[in-house]
Amino acid sequence: MKWIEVKIKTTTEAVEAVANILYDVGVGGVAIEDPNDPIFKQKESGDWDYMDESILQSDYEGAIVKGYLPESEDLLDKIELIKQSVEKIPQYNLDKGLGEVTTSEVYEEDWANAWKKYYKPKKIGDQVVIKPSWEEYTPSSDDIVIELDPGMAFGTGTHETTMMCIQNLEKYVNNTSTVFDIGCGSGILSIVAAKLGAKEVIGVDLDEVAVKASKQNVSDNGVENIVTIKHGNLMDVIDGQADLVVANIIADVIIYLSNFIKDFMKEKSVFIASGIILDKVDEVVNALEKNKMEIIEVRKQGEWAAIVSKPTGDKKDA
Repeated sequence: MKWIEVKIKTTTEAVEAVANILYDVGVGGVAIEDPNDPIFKQKESGDWDYMDESILQSDYEGAIVKGYLPESEDLLDKIELIKQSVEKIPQYNLDKGLGEVTTSEVYEEDWANAWKKYYKPKKIGDQVVIKPSWEEYTPSSDDIVIELDPGMAFGTGTHETTMMCIQNLEKYVNNTSTVFDIGCGSGILSIVAAKLGAKEVIGVDLDEVAVKASKQNVSDNGVENIVTIKHGNLMDVIDGQADLVVANIIADVIIYLSNFIKDFMKEKSVFIASGIILDKVDEVVNALEKNKMEIIEVRKQGEWAAIVSKPTGDKKDA
């Protein structure tokens, strides 16, 4: 299948506006190349230890935002709409920069691998290091290294929502833990839980691509004896209760899960929920508390939040 890469040259301050323009016409995700971002991030020690400096080698000093659209009858209309929308950015008191919109053809095989040059080994939390399967890394004595090739499934470990889940798994997993990973994506959280010493982990996902990627990553990390990956819905494919449930999904799904998640948790279990945009935090907290879950911690990073809760021990109100 052939895709069209849409590349927009803009400024750091307009990156979010440009990304929203691309989302509005139907791209599934965006890639951002911003030389100013890493320079700013240098203030946070360790965050960019493994960055590929070739990313910064560009003939354009501003930010570049890329999105991908499949070939379709309305493709030209979408590209024209993108151009018009970029031209309107100054109306919102933002500097659009060059505002140049260009397109190029990308075949699916190339597109599926193009992102790999941005994905480097990264230490998350105190011990866990996420290492792309194609990268070299020399671990220190207490590193827990996760080999990962997410393919087209969500979960590289670099997104704030995944990072907060991993940090919480480090805090709560022990060698007696049974863990349920809801919406396992690439399997990263299931593998992390196993490597941290969990005795049993079950990951579930509705996406067959994610299930396939998870199973391969579980095998590559040698934790098949601990981790089982299942295709389907939590309620349909899992029996029993866990010591820890983790769900890195979206706020609306977590709100839905809050209605019955206690049925899958032991009395002293912990529920780690992430993928929550800041605007939805109160809504998720209210849903959890309504369903007799006590909030332990709300952790925020960037535009995202993770909420840790536990059953109160009371039955849910009728």
